[in-house]
Amino acid sequence: MKIILPTDLAADIEPHLPPNTAVVRVDTDGNFDGDASDAEVYFSWYLVKSHILDKILAAAPRIRWHHAPNAGVNHILTPTHTAIYLERDIILTNGAGVHAIPIAEFVITFILAHAKHLRELYALQAEHYWKRGFNIQELKGSTLLIIGAGHIGQEIAARAQAFGIRVLGSRRHPQALPNFEKVVGADEWRSLLPEADYVVIATPLTKDTKGLIDEAALRLLRPSAYLINIARGAVVDEPALLKALGEGWFAGAALDTLVTEPLPPESPFWSLPNVFVTPHCTAHSPRTKERTIALFIDNLRRYQMGQPLRNVVDKEAGY
Repeated sequence: MKIILPTDLAADIEPHLPPNTAVVRVDTDGNFDGDASDAEVYFSWYLVKSHILDKILAAAPRIRWHHAPNAGVNHILTPTHTAIYLERDIILTNGAGVHAIPIAEFVITFILAHAKHLRELYALQAEHYWKRGFNIQELKGSTLLIIGAGHIGQEIAARAQAFGIRVLGSRRHPQALPNFEKVVGADEWRSLLPEADYVVIATPLTKDTKGLIDEAALRLLRPSAYLINIARGAVVDEPALLKALGEGWFAGAALDTLVTEPLPPESPFWSLPNVFVTPHCTAHSPRTKERTIALFIDNLRRYQMGQPLRNVVDKEAGY
């Protein structure tokens, strides 16, 4: 069996491959170090560009399984590529779960930073100014709504529950989950917005979730609510969000993902006093690589044995 591996990760993966495996490496520009025409498996690197993916698919017509290390695969499942993957019956798997722990920890960081006024306290220290009287809040007894109760959402819920936070969630196919008081369907989460002190967006970006958090949803948030987006920027209607934050409809937002990345220097998000912008870094962890490799090697074993793969993406649903 021949496998296409990204140059950036090939040296780390190759020692774990079975002896009957041949490897062709591909760089970020889609250049191969060998013949990929008979490759059956393709491991892409993060956020492979559409024209590079076109080049790889053309050079490797026998690909049957493509593994992407990202949890979100909206950059792969464009309308054109979705049609190709369906026509060629290419299995697509993703890295769902690999980044769940560091993202969940960051979400708790955002919540604590807001509740405990850490931004203001850091600023006071820099100014050598002793001030008291902040409206510092406890997390115990507050309510968190997680829109997208998948791998990441469940890791967030586990940590939030330890703080005594009441956790509500939504997912496409609702079911009872540990650490959630209630999980509703994809059409019912709006009714929960007025209850939430914190709202975390953790849903994949698909044709159905683009612009999901619109002006109507933002107007349902209570004045003290805090919004956190660790999913994809386009899940939120950004003009509506800017309007809401600028006019103070709710307390503020932590935004790790935005529609345009890197965020342009002239973006008003940088200077809004109630916004905490981070550079799409919540998934970063020194353990990401080992989890990514372990998932791929386990799936490769399953693939060779004809067993069901983990994290198979529904190509039509987009996740």
